[in-house]
Amino acid sequence: MGIRWRVFPMCGPPRRTHAEDMETTTTRPQDSQGHTAGPQAPISSATPALVRPVRDRVLAGVAAGAASYLGVDVTIVRILLAVLTVAGGAGIPLYLAGWLLIPEEGARQSIAADFIDSCRHPSR
Repeated sequence: MGIRWRVFPMCGPPRRTHAEDMETTTTRPQDSQGHTAGPQAPISSATPALVRPVRDRVLAGVAAGAASYLGVDVTIVRILLAVLTVAGGAGIPLYLAGWLLIPEEGARQSIAADFIDSCRHPSR
């Protein structure tokens, strides 16, 4: 015997109204009389660059850079790395990979990219 949604209407799937099913996308808001407002500022979809900051770092700045890029508090990233380190050791290789692959703020490229370039073009 299964649960019948007629018996327990509060537990059933939510019912949607016709207005919720419609997709309404407007470029400029309208008031109640149908007049459009002035030009709307464009929505910027620029994401911050993934870099290791010079300030607010404890070791190499990997957690601070990741937190800034993700838009979360740096403490959350540090706790996550600590938990990954304790619960299997994945935090250490992740941190080292971030240190090698994420460029420092103001640098042209990452440490790994600098090393690869120096191997390709050795100075004489």
